[in-house]
Amino acid sequence: MKIVKRNPESEGIARKDLNLAFNDFFSRFFDDDIFSTDLAKTGWNPRVDIYEKGNSIVVKADLPGIDEKNLNVVLEDHSLTISGSREEETERKDKNFHQIERSWGSFSRSITLPDDVKADKIQAEYKSGVLTVTLPKEKETTAKKIQIKAS
Repeated sequence: MKIVKRNPESEGIARKDLNLAFNDFFSRFFDDDIFSTDLAKTGWNPRVDIYEKGNSIVVKADLPGIDEKNLNVVLEDHSLTISGSREEETERKDKNFHQIERSWGSFSRSITLPDDVKADKIQAEYKSGVLTVTLPKEKETTAKKIQIKAS
């Protein structure tokens, strides 16, 4: 049996690296807005889904608590920008808060779109706190399998 001398200095470095990796992972995970407890939070970004449906691109944004008149949807240079604001509630008589998670303030989300979007046919609908923007495309693209030749 071979005796190997233990090196506490190198073990300490490995342990520090592991601790740093775990700390980095958890801090990035809990930095998400849904875990935020900042009392003075003034900015936020809504969650969006972007997908193709038939011959259109659909963008859905969760915008609960926002009045329709506080929303803007703009298409410029192949970029769709959704912006607006949610006002902070100021009436707080006789209420004790233990935690505040609802964000307020202005936001802006920009999404780069392909060149073949028909700008004059875009439709936007706001219902139950969800904004749905439908962007028709010029022509439907179909996938084409490309044959690979062996050399």
